[in-house]
Amino acid sequence: MSLKRLIDLRRTLAFRLTLWYTGIFTLIAFLAIFLFYALAANIIQRQTDEDLRNQMRKFSSLIASQGVNAGQRFAIIESQAGGIKKVFFRFLHSNGQVFSSSNMEYWQDIGINSDILKQVIRGDAPLFETITLPKRGHEIRVLYGLTGSGVILQVGQSMEEYGRTLSVFRRIFIGTLTLLMVLAALVGWFMARHALSGVDTVTRTARMISRDALDTRVPVKPRGDEIDELASTFNEMLDRIEKLVAGMKEMSDSIAHDLKTPLTRIRGIAEITLTTKPCQAEYETMTASIIEECDLLLDMISTMLVISRFEAGVGNLQKKQIDLAGIVKGACDIFRPLAEDKKISIDCRTPESLIYAGDAGMLQRLLSNLLDNAIKYTPPEGQVGILLEKQKDAPAVLTVSDTGTGIEAKEMTHIFERFYRGDKSRSTEGTGLGLSLARAIARAHGGDITVESKPGKGSIFTVTL
Repeated sequence: MSLKRLIDLRRTLAFRLTLWYTGIFTLIAFLAIFLFYALAANIIQRQTDEDLRNQMRKFSSLIASQGVNAGQRFAIIESQAGGIKKVFFRFLHSNGQVFSSSNMEYWQDIGINSDILKQVIRGDAPLFETITLPKRGHEIRVLYGLTGSGVILQVGQSMEEYGRTLSVFRRIFIGTLTLLMVLAALVGWFMARHALSGVDTVTRTARMISRDALDTRVPVKPRGDEIDELASTFNEMLDRIEKLVAGMKEMSDSIAHDLKTPLTRIRGIAEITLTTKPCQAEYETMTASIIEECDLLLDMISTMLVISRFEAGVGNLQKKQIDLAGIVKGACDIFRPLAEDKKISIDCRTPESLIYAGDAGMLQRLLSNLLDNAIKYTPPEGQVGILLEKQKDAPAVLTVSDTGTGIEAKEMTHIFERFYRGDKSRSTEGTGLGLSLARAIARAHGGDITVESKPGKGSIFTVTL
């Protein structure tokens, strides 16, 4: 494996998780093994101490029944039986002077602890001492005890065999700990890779998407864990991105189509005027026509920007307390002359007052678009109705109905799309942005707009705020 791959591996989450898992597992295993080792060492020392106490009890019983000489003979026998390098015995006066002992050739470096001797003379229980000699690689456990008649017995036992046992334990423990650490690293790596496999899938999907594969989705398993939740969220995000990209493409195509017509008219007006040797009046007429077409373009672009901002959630609403009933009445008054010219009656029903926190200007545009469409697609002698009311689940509900041409079922799902124009509306003026803007304004106010329609009988638009 190359150095670069090793460096990259160290930066991965799987490596860090494995490192943490291995470190924690190794620490726990070390503490467990250390406690076991300490327990084993304590048991060995307690067994040694118990052996020395038993020796002390034997000597005390023998000296009490048969005298010090019998104890001395027994000490020599016990020393020879146990091995002169394994155990030794000393008989001391209360002043610490040795008057009898086993073979001390091997134990001549072992002195007498005067402090312990004083405590034993005062009547304290038998006391232990652990001695470590520089020239020996093991410890010596020594017991001082008062046996009777003022005789103090010093019994010593080599811990060499026990030390070897503990050394074997240490080697086993070190080997076991090393093996456990390796196994922990392997298991941790397997678990980390397995747990993060879903993340790798998400990463691969993201790379595929970066190569224009927007229809690719992360496979979601039925486990329902955090990775699956991440995959589901990622897929939802992809759905929205794909929808936005498709909308942008559709909008771009629509903009290109809708801009082409007014620009063509502007160019045609200019070419005709220039090629016909016009007079001053014709230049003025051309200029007025071009300005009118430019105003239409600017209005369309401005409307598209407003819709885009609201749909992106960055629209700047100037919300304040307004009388929505007053705004509806005012809109009805403005459009009533236009309706009367087409012999259309307007029925406006609102409460005396309905206070609502919203953007007055945007709500006026919403209402104007709906009323303009209702009048535009309603034949003479028809009727347009406006109803404003307050309901339990909504602060304000506005309904705009008409007895116009209605909307075909196949067009119902598209009428709120930008630049969409149904078959019946292609012969009328407009850009196909009015209903898109109305829906964007309604949603920006936390509501929505729905439609019910029957061809030949009219439509009902309901705005819930």
